[in-house]
Amino acid sequence: MKVEITAIPDVLLITPRVFADARGFFYESYNRQAFVEKTGLDINFVQDNHSRSQKNVLRGLHYQIGQPQGKLVRALVGTIQDVAVDLRRDSPTFGKAVSYILSAENYQQLWIPAGFAHGFAVLSDVAEVAYKATNYYAPSEERCLLWDDPDVAIAWQLDQPPMLSPKDVIGKSLKEAELFV
Repeated sequence: MKVEITAIPDVLLITPRVFADARGFFYESYNRQAFVEKTGLDINFVQDNHSRSQKNVLRGLHYQIGQPQGKLVRALVGTIQDVAVDLRRDSPTFGKAVSYILSAENYQQLWIPAGFAHGFAVLSDVAEVAYKATNYYAPSEERCLLWDDPDVAIAWQLDQPPMLSPKDVIGKSLKEAELFV
């Protein structure tokens, strides 16, 4: 497993070692011991989530205030643009975003710690995304950062306006959002 530090040092891009041959491929999508050794983070994942979306669906930017979640995200099918936004008020990278292309073909994963908003846009005809979470989903704690907030200025790679859920349409701007200390 290869671990790369991103422009926001707490967000990590992880590339597993893939064994491929004429039959197909095999890789460990998660190995706790290897994760701890390579990242220095001893994470307790408590929930796995899986979504399927069509092209130009944008999910996010989601976060939980009272029960914050760290997420280890990967694309099982298709290609997504995965985004993390630092919402930690005291962080030197507060309000900054990082974006990576995750796909079934590149096998990469993004580690997004608690204190970040997370979202993704589907770039392929369809995408299935799976992520491990460090805390349970708590609907009453969920918040949404506006996907197109000009203060965050994410360069979404969509070729048309995104399809959004009703809650994503009414996300809060960075100036209005509840933040982490």
